[in-house]
Amino acid sequence: MSSSYSFKSVHTREAATSGYCLWPASVSNMADMSPLTDVSTDGDRDLGSEGALVNTAASDSSERSKNKLDQKTVRRLAQNREAARKSRLRKKAYVQQLENSRLKLTQLEQELQRARQQGVFISSSGDQAHSTGGNGALAFDAEYSRWLEEKNKRMNEMRSALNAHAGDGELLIIVDGVMAHYEELFRIKSNAAKNDVFHLLYGMWKTPAERCFLWLGGFRSSEILKLLVNQLEPMTERQVMGINSLQETSQQAEDALSQGMESLQQSLADTLSSGTLGSSSSGNVASYMGQMAMAMGKLGTLEGFIRQADNLRLQTLQQMIRVLTTRQSARALLAIHDYSSRLRALSSLWLARPRE
Repeated sequence: MSSSYSFKSVHTREAATSGYCLWPASVSNMADMSPLTDVSTDGDRDLGSEGALVNTAASDSSERSKNKLDQKTVRRLAQNREAARKSRLRKKAYVQQLENSRLKLTQLEQELQRARQQGVFISSSGDQAHSTGGNGALAFDAEYSRWLEEKNKRMNEMRSALNAHAGDGELLIIVDGVMAHYEELFRIKSNAAKNDVFHLLYGMWKTPAERCFLWLGGFRSSEILKLLVNQLEPMTERQVMGINSLQETSQQAEDALSQGMESLQQSLADTLSSGTLGSSSSGNVASYMGQMAMAMGKLGTLEGFIRQADNLRLQTLQQMIRVLTTRQSARALLAIHDYSSRLRALSSLWLARPRE
């Protein structure tokens, strides 16, 4: 044991004397010889390589996404440019169309003016270029509504007088007031026909059910007289003969007016179909304007048909009053009113019906 201790002591002293440190050297040698140190170094290199690959892949993916976005943007810009180009072309074509229409309208106006100067129009009544046609129709509708409201009041007064068994003197005043009110309606219609004869002709202010029985802008006098026969019983033989004669006369007048309307329609068709149809050459402009001028002159007679039909209605009512007694006249006017009211009620029910 003493020799071993001496060896260690000597060795230690030698090391101290020589100035070397054994521990750091052994640690260094162990680090150089350790297999773990080699594995750790290689792993770091592998992780670095993998990181570089990931970064490269991410960069490539980003580049591809950027390229896709760039392509979409390019396509979108191209589409926008194409849409803008087409829009400009459409706008240019529309402006050109407006210009052509303006030129054509100017040409037609000039031809129309020359036709007027040459006396192509048959009568001045054919010129129905009323700028207030639409407003005139609206004004008539409003005026007719007020007229109808006033008529309802008068008829309610007449109904109350009949139910109260009022005297003939009181009833006569009411009957005369109702007849004067009808005269006011025909005056209003005559003025409205000057603005929009078609509005009056087809009863656009009436309800659908009323229009089913419309004839030249109003009721048929002969049909009204037929309805009244059963409502006015008992009548004397003389009264029956008078009503029958009035009905026959009204029927004949209605037939004559209906035939006149048919002749007018045929004449209009012949006028509009004369010449070459389907041609739009400038050489046919004068012929076209001549046809339009003649057709407008013929349309001007429609106002006369409306006026004659309303005169027939008024005269029929007036002659009916002369044939009947005051009380019968009141009942007749009330029956006509109730019939019209039922037609309006029928229209309301029809429009409000449930639809599947």
